Amino acid sequence: MARLINIGFGNLVNTDKVISIVSSDSAPARRLIQKGKEAELLIDATQGRRTKSVIYMENNRIILSALQPETLAGRFNGNAAEVCDDTKE
Repeated sequence: MARLINIGFGNLVNTDKVISIVSSDSAPARRLIQKGKEAELLIDATQGRRTKSVIYMENNRIILSALQPETLAGRFNGNAAEVCDDTKE
């Protein structure tokens, strides 16, 4: 059964389709973002805030989130405190 996690600001992602969650600070992540923009495979879920996480999906979609990778990993792993706590946004 598909599970959805909140990646910030009410945006949800299907956990069955997530390949990786990485920090946006590295040069490879920035290149991935640029290639996603060029190929029109990028989904920006930051609501205008600074990108902190890059989520790479099975269908080659790239999703940008304003939440830290650690926060998303906690939600992905089912940490109840992380799933319910939207005050960090």
